[in-house]
Amino acid sequence: MAAQQENTNILVVGSVAFDSVETQVGSVEKALGGSATFASIAASYFSSPRVVAIVGEDFGEERFAPFGSRGIDTRGIEKVEGGKTFHWKGRYHDNMQDRDTLETCLNVFEGFDPVLPESFKESSHLFLGNIDPKLRRRFSTKSRARDSWAWTR
Repeated sequence: MAAQQENTNILVVGSVAFDSVETQVGSVEKALGGSATFASIAASYFSSPRVVAIVGEDFGEERFAPFGSRGIDTRGIEKVEGGKTFHWKGRYHDNMQDRDTLETCLNVFEGFDPVLPESFKESSHLFLGNIDPKLRRRFSTKSRARDSWAWTR
């Protein structure tokens, strides 16, 4: 397993966000969310993920702990001073499959124009999260990854 992780670097480009969620049994405010967050944490079980994303100054250093505890490289996460992190708020129905979006605040994510760190260009795989299709195309050509996937929802 360790040898596989050393040789498998997944470049994850997408959102790191705050999610506020309401359900029939409770609610949570500003939980860690976003496509890059979920994809990189899942990938950390079998690879060494590298994240490219953008957050605001409201994304405190303690918010990086879940990435660090899984060995996820966050050097590609840009932190915008004076900016606010992307925030989604929704309410799930009783079946927990259907949901209503109550609020979407793109904040710094609206102007997301990611810079790919030089050391990330040699990643073996590329995962493109829920981002603008133009950015997907740009990263598909910049990365030298042998495989790539895109989250289109």
